[in-house]
Amino acid sequence: MAPFHNRISRKELKERILKDPTPRTTISFYAYFFIEDPACFRNELYQQLNELQVLGRIYVAHEGINAQVNVPTVNLELFRACLHAYPALQNIRLNLAVDDNGKSFFVLDIKVRKKIVADGIEDPDFDMNNKGRYVNAEEFNRLTEDPDTIVIDMRNHYEYEVGHFVKALEVPSDTFREQLPMAADMMKEHKEKNIIMYCTGGIRCEKASAYMKHRGFKNVFHLEGGIIHYTRQAREKGLDNKFIGKNFVFDERLGERITTDVIARCHQCGKPCDTHVNCVNSACHLLFIQCDECKAKMDACCSKACQDFIHLPEAEQKERRKGIDKGRNIFNKSRKRIPLQKRMRK
Repeated sequence: MAPFHNRISRKELKERILKDPTPRTTISFYAYFFIEDPACFRNELYQQLNELQVLGRIYVAHEGINAQVNVPTVNLELFRACLHAYPALQNIRLNLAVDDNGKSFFVLDIKVRKKIVADGIEDPDFDMNNKGRYVNAEEFNRLTEDPDTIVIDMRNHYEYEVGHFVKALEVPSDTFREQLPMAADMMKEHKEKNIIMYCTGGIRCEKASAYMKHRGFKNVFHLEGGIIHYTRQAREKGLDNKFIGKNFVFDERLGERITTDVIARCHQCGKPCDTHVNCVNSACHLLFIQCDECKAKMDACCSKACQDFIHLPEAEQKERRKGIDKGRNIFNKSRKRIPLQKRMRK
């Protein structure tokens, strides 16, 4: 019987994949459907995907599944067959990455969560089945030509910063749970207009469309398959691509190029740049935008404090890391970043 968890260190697994020339395909998918026993579903799925050498991050909850994975390309059909064996997943849409190097994930993590996307919704009357209408790339383009259509980006501020649809409204926030009520409040004077919501792969905007309808909005749409599916449809059908810049993704790539436009700037020098990185200081790991020049100048750090920190003796670094609030500094996405020195134990 295959193990239900990784038994090899993440560092070793990453080194293996980086050296492995096997072609891999990055895929994202989700489905809202009732899972009676998420833990049992999770263990069964882990065994099957582990045998297929699938790597990635998957969340399972009573409300469904949310997955970003990469699969050995030779196993793609076996992977499809594995998913299609579940009745609720027989017609599932698989979003193939637009700009893929096959090195998006290095381990297989399948976790049971309360929800597959944290939304903060506690109202028992909320119904995911009462959602907005799907629009494909062609319909999206046509609707956005109408002046009575409003396009809302349901991604976080750092995603919007590097790429978004033309004229799309940002809901400036770090979390989806904050964005939902903010979006409804922003649109309260526009309840009669067409509202199209979009996100990376569709999971957030689908729930957002149901939330907007729950709040009394009528003409609500959501982009089928999100930015990823839209881009593929636009290319295949020769449509005008209304997305500009880079699509942020939550894996090792941290972004896939959609157009050549660079609409963001380096957070350190202000030059045009849309490369997201994590601060190399393991006591910080801040997500930010950094150009190559600043990377060399700052030793891949986000600040002088972090640059000084990584040059301390390793034993001292380790001791200082003990006093850091891990919940607030690892992969910190907030615009209001807490200075490193204030997170250290005095």
